[in-house]
Parts: sequence; C-alpha cells; structure tokens
Amino acid sequence: MIPLACLLVLAALPPLAAADDGRGLAARFAAEVDRRVVLSPAVQEFYASYLTPLAELAPGQFVALVDRNRRAQLLLLYWRGPSGQFHFIGASPVSTGHPGRFEYFLSPLGVFEHSLANPDYRAEGTKNEFGIRGYGVKGMRVYDFGWIRANKGWGDQRESVLRLQMHATDPDYLESRLGTAQSKGCIRISATLNVFFDRYGILDADYQRAVNEGNRPWVLRPEWSPTPWAGRYLVIIDSSGVWLTP
Repeated sequence: MIPLACLLVLAALPPLAAADDGRGLAARFAAEVDRRVVLSPAVQEFYASYLTPLAELAPGQFVALVDRNRRAQLLLLYWRGPSGQFHFIGASPVSTGHPGRFEYFLSPLGVFEHSLANPDYRAEGTKNEFGIRGYGVKGMRVYDFGWIRANKGWGDQRESVLRLQMHATDPDYLESRLGTAQSKGCIRISATLNVFFDRYGILDADYQRAVNEGNRPWVLRPEWSPTPWAGRYLVIIDSSGVWLTP
C-alpha cells in the first residue's frame, strides 16, 4: 500500500517525459522519500568517482549505489546524462549485512544486474515468530538480484551463496534503524524509497523492455510510471578508510 502522503504528492506532480532532463527526478526524490541524507557536493562527487570507471553504466540511465561502510550505510541515486557525467539525485539511509551472527552475511561488493532472470515479487506483509514483517507492509516490492557469492559473517567466514535482495523492512521496529548495519546481507530501504523506485521504474530497464514487447510482468503496479532513463544496476561498495564526512 502506498502511503497517503506519497499519493498526495504524486497527484501534484506532472508525468515524466523523455524530453525532460533526468536531474528533474531530484525534486521528486526530495518530495516523496521521507528518509533522506543531505550530502555536500564534495561527497556527491566522491561517490560518483566509484561509478565513472564502470563499463556497464552507459549514458542515459539511473544507477543505485550502496555504501556498506559501517559509518555510512547509504544508498545514493545517480543519473548518468548523455555526456557521461553522473548527476546526484538523492541519498537515503539503508541497512546492509551485519556479520557476527549465524546466517548473517557481509553484503557483497560489485555490480549487480536487476533483470527478469530473477523476477521480483511483493511482500505479503506477514509477521514472523518475533512479530517482524521482514519485507515491510503488504505490497512492498522485493527487488531480486539472484544468488550471489558473499562472505559469511560467522564460522570460517568463507564465501557461500546469498540471495541478494533490496527491500523494505518492518516499519514499526526496523525502519528506524536504517543507517546502521542490521540485515542478513540484503539491502534494507525505507518504505517511501521502495515506492519511489517502484513507481518510477528506476531499475526497471528489463521490465520496460518486456512491456514494450507486449508482455507486462505481473509485479508492475497499475500506477507504474517509468522514467525514460530506467537503469538495471545496483552497485555496492565499501568506502571504509576513505569515507568523507557528509
């Protein structure tokens, strides 16, 4: 379910158009994402430097960058314009893997493709034995990046396999902890950031292709209004040792 505040904001904003500049999504990010982190221009450029050498990131697409550094725990959204320059759209706190407990992984580093080879699904909103809704309220989208090799946070700490996902979390008990390492290896994000990515198809390049071919995936909402610059990549880094103060 999309929060009422988001629906009111969405109703006031015009639809996206291919003629618009992708940087215009920054205003929507500020209006619709309730958990945001303000970063100085120097820090924005610092993080963009991690993206510049990546061959996968052709101009004209959005990319999500996650810093698993325990002091950071951030997701940053960038748009790469036609000239190849990365433009900062917004940042929000996340929770990445918290090693030290059984079945808790260190979130893997690398470039991870969001594709229909690993279809997304939606949270059922059910609670576990501890009363926690691990994927958030019913209807939140679970972004699936498939089985990924990652270091265990327990035992011999060798590599094993982790189902890497990006998803919302329990709004009552866990969302307030975003900005600290808490997860079993996946990327936890706020409900409003989840809705933002979902509505605008930020990482839905493959889903957009399927729609264009006449095969609309069931997971897409009726109000899905994809950006003309949908991307498909989640990049996870660790800035430990070189992190700049926001």
